[in-house]
Amino acid sequence: MLYWLLYEKLFPYFHPFRIFRYLTFRTAFASATALLIALFIGPWVIQKLREFQIGQYVRDDGPQSHLKKSGTPTMGGVLIAIAILLPTVLWSDPRNPFVWIVVFSTTAYGAIGFADDYTKVVKKRSLGLTARAKLFWQGVVGLVVASSLVLLEQFKLFSTTLSVPFIKSLRPDLLWNHWPATLPHLGLLAFLPFVIWVVLWLTLSSNAVNLTDGLDGLAIGCTIIAAGALAVLTYVSGHVVFADYLELQRMPPVGELTVFCGSMVGASIGFLWYNAHPAEVFMGDVGSLALGGAIGTVAVVIRQELLLPFIGGIFLLEALSVILQVGSYKLRNGKRIFKMAPLHHHFEQLGWAESKVIARFWIGALVFALFALTTLKLR
Repeated sequence: MLYWLLYEKLFPYFHPFRIFRYLTFRTAFASATALLIALFIGPWVIQKLREFQIGQYVRDDGPQSHLKKSGTPTMGGVLIAIAILLPTVLWSDPRNPFVWIVVFSTTAYGAIGFADDYTKVVKKRSLGLTARAKLFWQGVVGLVVASSLVLLEQFKLFSTTLSVPFIKSLRPDLLWNHWPATLPHLGLLAFLPFVIWVVLWLTLSSNAVNLTDGLDGLAIGCTIIAAGALAVLTYVSGHVVFADYLELQRMPPVGELTVFCGSMVGASIGFLWYNAHPAEVFMGDVGSLALGGAIGTVAVVIRQELLLPFIGGIFLLEALSVILQVGSYKLRNGKRIFKMAPLHHHFEQLGWAESKVIARFWIGALVFALFALTTLKLR
């Protein structure tokens, strides 16, 4: 909104306001705004969570060292959501449809997490929403996002072709009409592979961040790194010169998502101030699902979802550890691969201090993100 007011409306009368047309400037301001919002309203949010007795429930079958965290305020993801969404609306172009798609996705996944946290904390149901209910609503949100992108494709504002890391000449299209030996004139059914693809990626991304949120500052620290990498990717994807040089798909409108990614970096740093070990507040599912949905949606919009395993490498490893652990337990008569899943608990059981696990996982996340950025040139 400030972009519309300061640049489009007031610039003709006050020329120094032309600086607000620059994406890098607005991204820096959005990041700073998000950081300040998180830092300044953080204590108030934490106090309100304490007043409403919204404390973390710690399961007895988890690491025994975590039992002392019981009662720590949770649902702090509300703070993250406010600190991301408000600067995004303030500093981005309100006419850009991709901004609103990502804002919707973040809000919707956060609402699912809020319902889950509310059920666990307020309604005193230790498991929260059922897995089936959570997956259903995540699928619904993914379906809405995919349908919005299909609509934009009809107006030639979006492309369903996929960018493949390392292979610049390979750009498969996720439309049935573009596949060999398929019937022509399929209409909207031609988008079915793309819709399924988007729903799967968004569901995986949101749940992967949710599974990583088990140690103080672990998930939010990895989010800072992933959001920083996405900020670079959104900027170069929307910049005509850089996109041509790196042989990426040229999508100028998606460059506006750099403002959103900058807000996510600033909000995450601000939340880490209160979530660092020992944590004063936990993000809860309202935060982890919102962040995971945001990361997945941005990657899908810029057609870099195949880089998600590197951008969020730690998130992927955490999710895989749970899948492998559950699969092994069911298929091998109760035998486990890890001492405990998700993966960060396995290392705790090996005797690593919580702070050491967090720092080393952050290092791993940084290495994964840097590798993801190197693929831009290694094509």
